[in-house]
Amino acid sequence: MRVGVHINRFDDPGDGSAPGTELAAAGEAAEAAGVSWLSVMDHYFQMEFNGGAEAPMLEAYTTLGFLAARTSTVRLGALVTGVTYRRPGLLAKIATTLDVLSGGRATLGVGAAWYDREHHGLGVPYPPLAERFERLEETLRICLQMWDPRDNGPFEGRHYRLAETLCVPAPVSEPHPEIMIGGGGEKKTLRLVARYADACNLIPASPEELRHKLDVLRGHCDAVGRDYDTIRKTFVYTGEHATAGDLDAFLRDIEGYAELGIDTVVLGPRLGATSRWIERFAAPAVERLAGLD
Repeated sequence: MRVGVHINRFDDPGDGSAPGTELAAAGEAAEAAGVSWLSVMDHYFQMEFNGGAEAPMLEAYTTLGFLAARTSTVRLGALVTGVTYRRPGLLAKIATTLDVLSGGRATLGVGAAWYDREHHGLGVPYPPLAERFERLEETLRICLQMWDPRDNGPFEGRHYRLAETLCVPAPVSEPHPEIMIGGGGEKKTLRLVARYADACNLIPASPEELRHKLDVLRGHCDAVGRDYDTIRKTFVYTGEHATAGDLDAFLRDIEGYAELGIDTVVLGPRLGATSRWIERFAAPAVERLAGLD
C-alpha cells in the first residue's frame, strides 16, 4: 500500500516563511519520503471544519502548477474538483497543462460538488444534485473527447455544447491523464467510476464500509463490461492518529484495509506546516505500509 498526502490547510506555518516556501518544502519532503501522491483541496472557501471561510484557501490548479515546478516524481491532483467550478473544456485544458508541464504526472480528480456557501458567495451557479451529476457525466465525456486526437468536436450535450474540442498540446500521459472520481454514492458516483474513471477515491468510516463500496463498484464494472482490477483504488484516512503523529495507532487502524486491494491511502493532516509532518510521520509510514498487501 502506498501513501499519499493531501494538503488541506494553507495557514501561516508559524516560522515566518511565506506560503510558497512551505508548499515547496512540502513537495521536496514528499518526494524524499517516497510519497506517491500529493493533492490539494479545490475549493473557493476553506471548509467549516478546517477553520471556516475566513481561513486561507489557495486556488487549486495554480497551486498544483507551483508544486509541479518543484517536484519531479510525485503524482499531482486536486481532491477533488467540483464539476461546477469550471467549464468542462477549460477544465480539460487546465488538467492537460498540468500534465504537460509536470511531465505526465497529472490526475484529474473530479466530483459532483457540494459546498453551496462558496458557490453562492462567489456567484457561481449551484444547480440541484441530479443536474450536477448530469453535468459531471458530460464533463467526463468532454474531457475524454478533448484527449482523443482523432475527435476534435463538436460535442452536443444537454448542458454543454462545444463547437470544437481541440486540445493542443496534447497530454503527455498515455492515453490521457488519469481520471479519478471522488465519492462513494452507490447509484451514480460508483457507476460513473466503472464507466469513465481510472481511479476512485473513497472516504469510508471503516474497512467494512470500504469493502461494501468496492463490492458495489465491482457490480457496476460487471454491468458495463469493465475490468474491475484496472481501476486504482484510493481512500482518505479520516482518523486523528495521522495528524497527531501516532504511527503505531495509525498502523493498527489501517490493518483492516490492506486486504481490500487498496493502492493508496491518502493522509490529510490538519496542519499548516505539512512539510515537517511529512518528515516526521509520512516518511516512516511509507516504509511501514510498503509491505502491506
